[in-house]
Amino acid sequence: MDGSPLEFPGVHPVKVMGRHTPEFRAGVIAAIADRLAGELEVALTERLSRDGAYVSLTALVRVDSRAELDALYRELHATGLVLYAL
Repeated sequence: MDGSPLEFPGVHPVKVMGRHTPEFRAGVIAAIADRLAGELEVALTERLSRDGAYVSLTALVRVDSRAELDALYRELHATGLVLYAL
């Protein structure tokens, strides 16, 4: 046990925030699809900031290990579009 409250394999929410552009949405979807072989557990949910300049996207993803989840976060940041990820 590594002391993490996360359980693997399992479904985990991945939330990313960035500028509200078509490129951001497409880049996030592509990164998730690439890393997880195109498998999204549920549809992506989207929420705009108050002024509409930023957007957060949340996907529930099924991962088998902490390493796989960490790799997904690295892939998302590597797009250069993600400002923040949870």
